[in-house]
Amino acid sequence: MTTTNAPVRTPNAPLRAVRLGLLMSQEDFARAVKEAGARAGRPNNANKRLVQRWEAGEISSPQPVYARALEAVTGLPIESLGFSSAVPLARVSGDGQGGHDVEPSDEGVAPPAPGPTPQASPRGNYSGVWLSKYEYFSSGRDSSFIGMHYVVLLQHGDRLTARSLPNGSSNPHSPLTMDMTLDGSVITGTWVEQTATDGYYRGARYHGAIQMLVEPTGTRMAGKWVGFGKDMDVNTGPWELRLQDSSTAQATIARYNRPPQ
Repeated sequence: MTTTNAPVRTPNAPLRAVRLGLLMSQEDFARAVKEAGARAGRPNNANKRLVQRWEAGEISSPQPVYARALEAVTGLPIESLGFSSAVPLARVSGDGQGGHDVEPSDEGVAPPAPGPTPQASPRGNYSGVWLSKYEYFSSGRDSSFIGMHYVVLLQHGDRLTARSLPNGSSNPHSPLTMDMTLDGSVITGTWVEQTATDGYYRGARYHGAIQMLVEPTGTRMAGKWVGFGKDMDVNTGPWELRLQDSSTAQATIARYNRPPQ
């Protein structure tokens, strides 16, 4: 008797978080990807079903024609969208205008059985809209400042992905991303912030590590960030997330697409 170990598909939470942060439905997102390809002179056949497959984790590496269009729509590199990387053109479906994406050959191979469902956190699911607030010291201005963002946070198993809303930051045009892992009440991960080109830091990209503890209520996460400063020194400071709404519906997200008070 032969046993086939089918790969477990992990939903692409980063891509879904980015799409929700852009206030787009799957159909809107597919249309934007298709239009981005047309503008670049590299047409593609993006549709709602393809976006669903991306978000379900059925496709881990999009074709270059889709990767470039995804980067154009989101403003993020393909690796930040939950994909491993773009892959060279392979056997594709479609009409030769970009296809629908890479598909493995399935001749003579039975479809894989569904894998086990990842276990949720014992404390519940933390998906929703959260207010991110961190404090940092600016050596150039000799003062401390607070940065705030409304973020869409999605959880799948022990993975947490947060992406700021387009207009949801105290510093305009400074998108924030966080990718974290949950272990009981301990959250550990990384963060990246791209500062505004017309702001004090002139479009600098900062990144670092973060560790927080989740309060028993499940509505607040608090801890510390670590990162490098303007003079390449290592800094740290407090960081917290407070739950605003556990819904990730488009109408809810749209309500928080504004600078935090």
